[in-house]
Amino acid sequence: QVQLVESGGGLVQAGGSLRLSCAASGRTFSRRGMGWFRQAPGKEREFVATINWSGGYRNYQDSVKGRCTISRDNAKNTVYLQMNSLKPEDTAVYYCAATGDGLLYSDYRLRVPSTYTSWGQGTQVTVSS
Repeated sequence: QVQLVESGGGLVQAGGSLRLSCAASGRTFSRRGMGWFRQAPGKEREFVATINWSGGYRNYQDSVKGRCTISRDNAKNTVYLQMNSLKPEDTAVYYCAATGDGLLYSDYRLRVPSTYTSWGQGTQVTVSS
């Protein structure tokens, strides 16, 4: 497993932007798919965005397409989620997740929570109306 630490959450007005970061420990980051998930109060954890090990495959939940961009910097062991045009319904705890070492998926499996073996503690995003 790898340790993940999220940052960048906060309180923002509707229409604003935030960039979430997730720093990973160890030397295997470049061989792992990465994902962002979120969980709002009283709701189940849901997929937001994912990026494969090389950055060549990205996929988004329909509700965030066109507003969010996932990226990664393998030299810095960090994955990012740039969120623009934020809406109150984006309010949630956002979690970063990593697949197992060498799991080089580039397909729908990266949307599934059970594909991931390491999770961060989460960062709160609150969007006011």
